[in-house]
Amino acid sequence: MIVLLLGSGGREHALAASIARSPLLTKLIAAPGNPGIAQHAELRPVAADDVADVVALAKAEKVDLVVVGPEAPLVAGVVDALAEAGIKAFGPTAGAARLEGSKAFTKELCERRGIPTAAFRRCRTAEEGHAAVEAFGAPVVVKADGLAAGKGVVVATTLQEAHAAVDHVFGGDLGAAGAEAVIEEFMDGEEASLFALCDGTTAVLFGDAQDHKRAFDGDEGPNTGGMGAYSPAPVLSHALIERAMAEIVRPTVAAMKEDGTPFVGFLYAGLMVGPDGPRLVEYNVRFGDPEAQVVLPRLKDDLLELMVAAVEGRLAGRKPAFRPETALAVVLAARGYPGAYEKGSEIRGIEAAEKRPHVTVFHAGTAIENGRLVAAGGRVLAVTAIGADASEAQMNAYSAVDLIDWPEGFCRRDIGWRAAAASEEG
Repeated sequence: MIVLLLGSGGREHALAASIARSPLLTKLIAAPGNPGIAQHAELRPVAADDVADVVALAKAEKVDLVVVGPEAPLVAGVVDALAEAGIKAFGPTAGAARLEGSKAFTKELCERRGIPTAAFRRCRTAEEGHAAVEAFGAPVVVKADGLAAGKGVVVATTLQEAHAAVDHVFGGDLGAAGAEAVIEEFMDGEEASLFALCDGTTAVLFGDAQDHKRAFDGDEGPNTGGMGAYSPAPVLSHALIERAMAEIVRPTVAAMKEDGTPFVGFLYAGLMVGPDGPRLVEYNVRFGDPEAQVVLPRLKDDLLELMVAAVEGRLAGRKPAFRPETALAVVLAARGYPGAYEKGSEIRGIEAAEKRPHVTVFHAGTAIENGRLVAAGGRVLAVTAIGADASEAQMNAYSAVDLIDWPEGFCRRDIGWRAAAASEEG
């Protein structure tokens, strides 16, 4: 098969590495890709969210399957456009991608179907948003309805902070994403991520993980796209996973099919695990980042074959197999991230890090300039290691991190602390 992978981040590098192992693969093309992805694929200078150019590229390369990594092209309808051109694609249509593209859509679906989630109000004006904040009280969660590149959610601990968040959503800085807001009750508990592989009818478990959103050690500092992750997540017992699949994921997939927008692709359920069991925080309609960098290295099955089965509606009875070991990823980010940061600083030592046993360095925001590997984004690398348990994986990952020479970068030094503590107690 000739496969076209869309995207340029760490998630896409992890997808590329897994797809490249498939005996079904003839050629892997990536658009636009990155220097890490270039180890597995031929790169093409096409933006992942340029729908017309993606379709033209897929036609020109006689592509058999397009794999969509990030959410923006999905919400923009790239799968629909490819289908019209007679090209198979792994990922949801624009209608199904509303599960991530509109938080109000998802909350209302949950309400109709009795899917456990936080109480909410859909607000179409700032005035409605301020009223909802007063009704819920603090702490409260303020969300822009649309895609806001990780900048549309505020967990407000005070009413003043919540009202400021409402003003921000409706202030115009978020563009179309801020046309509406969702105000939610604050949910207490421990967050975890559950992944399902879906073929429009069937949803099968595709791993679980826990990530670290805050920038600094001890869960301090601003929220980020994710500073590290590990898989599996000890908080998600087998019983909790089965309950989340039965009460949250499968009813959602059934509802989407009944509504005429069947969901095909990876469905990522962000869960809050509290005393009453799992509740849905939000859906993503693609793999997580950096969760992909810890779930996919544990996959024992052929990822490409599973994707084809999903696209062709053949997942019934399938149960993807994963290694029992723990995978843990530490993200190296540019100093200043998630605020302002500089690009162009040189990164050395990746080869030495990857010589460590069971270590892979996934590229996210990197580029080649004058023959040098340089930082070209906020989150730049994810150093993933596998160990017998979380404690060993953590030790393996940080021993590799310490071999990377990049003074302009930083990382958290406590990724996996919950899981490591649990494994040491065990």
